[in-house]
Amino acid sequence: MPRYALRLEYDGTEFCGWQRQGDLPSVQKVLEEACAFLNHGVLPTATAAGRTDAGVHAEAAVADVDLAQDLPAYRIRDAINFRTLPHPVVVTAAARVADDWSARFDCIGRGYRYRILNRPSRPGMEPGKVWHVKRRLDAGAMHEAAQMLLGRHDFSAFRAASCQAKSALRTLDRLDVSRIGEEVVIVAEARSFLHHQVRNLVGTLVEVGDGRRPVTWPRALLEGRDRTKAGMTAPPDGLVFRYARYEPEPDWT
Repeated sequence: MPRYALRLEYDGTEFCGWQRQGDLPSVQKVLEEACAFLNHGVLPTATAAGRTDAGVHAEAAVADVDLAQDLPAYRIRDAINFRTLPHPVVVTAAARVADDWSARFDCIGRGYRYRILNRPSRPGMEPGKVWHVKRRLDAGAMHEAAQMLLGRHDFSAFRAASCQAKSALRTLDRLDVSRIGEEVVIVAEARSFLHHQVRNLVGTLVEVGDGRRPVTWPRALLEGRDRTKAGMTAPPDGLVFRYARYEPEPDWT
């Protein structure tokens, strides 16, 4: 059976996350049910480069799926999109890949973006797409603190209690914080992340930004490896899966 790579864009607001959870609405459930038409009516299994949580969005997530139909990639893309309606899940590109290609294990880099709306008034146009923080944040202090976390470390202080990774060792390649008008934007990049790692980092950096903690605090937490002493888990609303990177890239159509 031919294997296809799918690049996905979705609004995670209505979903329990990427992964199937019984009858709950999930991105995986919508995608697999849309693909069944191309698989003689049998639900295939779609595997993602990264499993997003409930409420988390994606602008270029990647999944792989084996289908019975051997068709040009653009026809696979269009057929799936026709059947994901009315759900906010769209295949923006597809590619035929090798039978042993894996969206998860062949991925060499993942990127996320987190948006904080930093003003007194709540969001009117993008509720569910930003974390609304009323108090003024010092993005410069947050960025300074973030740079002390780059590199390969044990990120136990920033992993979820339910994280199933065998090791907390991760290499954080980028953690930038900048102010863009009324927004504070955090960009994180690594080969892989722990469960809730980005949201826990954001929640911790916000405590630096609002002046409750010094810029050295996140680094001290990192070295202490105690999750209970770190900041809150930031809400999922502001988090977007930006990309999954491969070498070479699939021949997207």
